[in-house]
Amino acid sequence: MSSEITTSEISLPQRSGIAQKLDQGFVWLTRIFGIGVAVILISMVVKVGIDAFPAISKFGLGFLFSSDWDVTRDAYGVLPQIYGTLVSSLIALLVAVPIGVGVAVFLSEDFDFLPNKVQEILVFLVELLAAIPSVVYGLWGIFVLIPVIKPVGDFLFNNFKWFPLFSTPLSGTGMLPAALVLAIMILPTIAAISREALISVPKDMRQASMGLGATRWETIVKVLIPASFSGIVGAVMLALGRAMGETMAVTMLIGNASKVNFSILAPSNSIAAKLANEFAEADGLQISSLMYAAFVLFALTLLVNILAELLILRVQRIK
Repeated sequence: MSSEITTSEISLPQRSGIAQKLDQGFVWLTRIFGIGVAVILISMVVKVGIDAFPAISKFGLGFLFSSDWDVTRDAYGVLPQIYGTLVSSLIALLVAVPIGVGVAVFLSEDFDFLPNKVQEILVFLVELLAAIPSVVYGLWGIFVLIPVIKPVGDFLFNNFKWFPLFSTPLSGTGMLPAALVLAIMILPTIAAISREALISVPKDMRQASMGLGATRWETIVKVLIPASFSGIVGAVMLALGRAMGETMAVTMLIGNASKVNFSILAPSNSIAAKLANEFAEADGLQISSLMYAAFVLFALTLLVNILAELLILRVQRIK
């Protein structure tokens, strides 16, 4: 006799009609939520686009390459704000990504010198950083960070002022303090999500790697991080989105100077800071220009996410 059991011989428990209706209701509820998110996003883009249309029709793409912002002449351009948004976010990522991924590795591996209870406390403290209001980060940056990095800025200017990045003195607020505070603000996002991605890697991969003679660090660098690469990239993209859209802390620290300066020690500006500073008192074409700037920020965020998806697809194709 054959010992194989066909599916027809297996008696599955019959679910009640109420349970089936609840399942169908849950499916439709999730569909409604998903469609609702898309509708909200599209409505935001449409609203911003409509309000920005007068400025778009008047300035066109020249708005992106102009540094003018003169209310009396109704001449507006957003090049310094685009530059400040991108550069501050890039510096923040350069600082936060290595530290964040390192913290994620440290909090996801079982090290002999780190008890589990201590590790849990550290995880909680890292995630707690994300709950601190941005205005508190701004105040901390003004009263603590700037005095600490002021000697470093003076050293860089005095010894390397021939280099464009350090060609101006650090007078107080500027690109560097804003970028460093942004790095601290996005660090919990990178660390927490990267840790979850590393933890989700099957333990069999760790054991197989070490069984083949790899050390712990070879396993982390050559197996675990590549296996969780998509999750880490997702964490970095979420962090970049927050860095590009951060308002209060950047407004307090970046200096709000509407001109392009290649020195990271000089005051600068960002799109979000420009909106926060001027939107309440704006009128006429100025409002439309600010909405145009907000539309540009939408487009930059979308472009960054598209590039991230293409990067993930390319890496997966290589694998």
